[in-house]
Amino acid sequence: MSVFAHPEFDAHEKVLFGHDPDTGLKAIIALHNTSRGPALGGCRMWAYRSDEEAVTDVLRLSRGMTYKSALADLPFGGGKSVIIGDAKTMKSEALFRAMGRLVESLGGRYRVAEDVGVTVADVEAMARETDYVAGIPAGGAGDPSPATAWGVFCGLKASVRHRLGRDDLRGLTVAVQGLGAVGRHLCAHLHAAGAHLFVADLNEQAVRQAVEAWNAVAVAPDEIHTVAAEVFAPCALGAVLNDVSIPQLDCAVVAGSANNQLATLQDGAALKARGILYAPDYVINAGGIVNISHESQLSGAPYDKAAAFAHVARIGDTLAEIYRLAERADLPTSEAADRLAEQRFKPAVSQAA
Repeated sequence: MSVFAHPEFDAHEKVLFGHDPDTGLKAIIALHNTSRGPALGGCRMWAYRSDEEAVTDVLRLSRGMTYKSALADLPFGGGKSVIIGDAKTMKSEALFRAMGRLVESLGGRYRVAEDVGVTVADVEAMARETDYVAGIPAGGAGDPSPATAWGVFCGLKASVRHRLGRDDLRGLTVAVQGLGAVGRHLCAHLHAAGAHLFVADLNEQAVRQAVEAWNAVAVAPDEIHTVAAEVFAPCALGAVLNDVSIPQLDCAVVAGSANNQLATLQDGAALKARGILYAPDYVINAGGIVNISHESQLSGAPYDKAAAFAHVARIGDTLAEIYRLAERADLPTSEAADRLAEQRFKPAVSQAA
C-alpha cells in the first residue's frame, strides 16, 4: 500500500524509511506537522508483525504528538519514530548509533526521545551521532515516566472532579491496566491519595510487587477493563477501547497513559453514549514531553524540576477546558480535544502558507 493512500496518513510532512544492513536497523521516522516548531517525539522499538503495522503505528503516533504539543502549548510539532525489531534480543549500541545518524539526516526537524522498548541509555547511544536528542540526563529532565505519571494523576483527579464531583480520591476504586514505568508511578500516587487499586500486567512479578506495595487486587490482563471501578486507567498499549471492550466497561471515567486508546474515531462517541467520561490520551499523557520541553537545550534555561512539574500539573486545567467544550457542543471529549488542538496548530499552517 502507498503511504499516501494509507488510512492513517494525515497530510504528514515527511515519512522517512531508514535501513542499515550492518546493524540490522529498520526504522521509520514520521513528521506530521511542524508549524509550531521542530517535531519532538519518542522512538519505539517493537517486534511488529508486518511493515504495514509499523507504518500504521508511526503515522498515528506522530499525528498524536502534533495534537499533544499543541494542547500543552509547546513550541514543537509532532513526530515519532519506530524501530522494527525485538527489543529483548536485537539491541546494540551500533544499532542505536545508526538510528542517531538517521535522526541527524533530518538536520534538526526532529528531536528523538525514549518510548516503549527504548531506554534513556539507548537514546544516549543515539546522542553519539546526533545532537537532536531529548530526555537524557545531560538535559536535566532524565526519565520522562515520573512526569508522565504525574500528569496522568493530575488529569485523573480533574476527570473525577468533573464526572463524580469529588476532589478527594480516598476510597476511589481504580483499575490500572499495565504496570510499566508510568503505571507503577501512577499507582504510587493513587495509593498515597487513598485510592483502592485493581491491577493487571503480563509481568507477574510486577503484579506481585503492586499487591505487596499498595495492597492492590490482582486481576487477569484480559479482564481488568471489566472490573467494577470508578476509574479505568489504561497504561499499556493502544486500541484498548473498541467495539468489544467498550460495552464491557463498568466505570464512570477512563483516564490512563496509553497512547492511541481509541481503536477508531467512532469509539469516542461510543464512550459518550454510555455516559463514560474519556480523558483524551494525548492530553492526559503529555507530562513527559512537557517535562522534556524544560530541558536546557530546548528551553534555553537551566532545567527546573519544580517549574516543569507545575507545568505538567496544568494538564488537569486543559482537560477541564475540554470537558466544558464537549458539553457545550454536545461532542465526544475526543472530538472536543481535536478541535481545540487544531485551533492551535492549523492557523499556523495557514499563516506559513
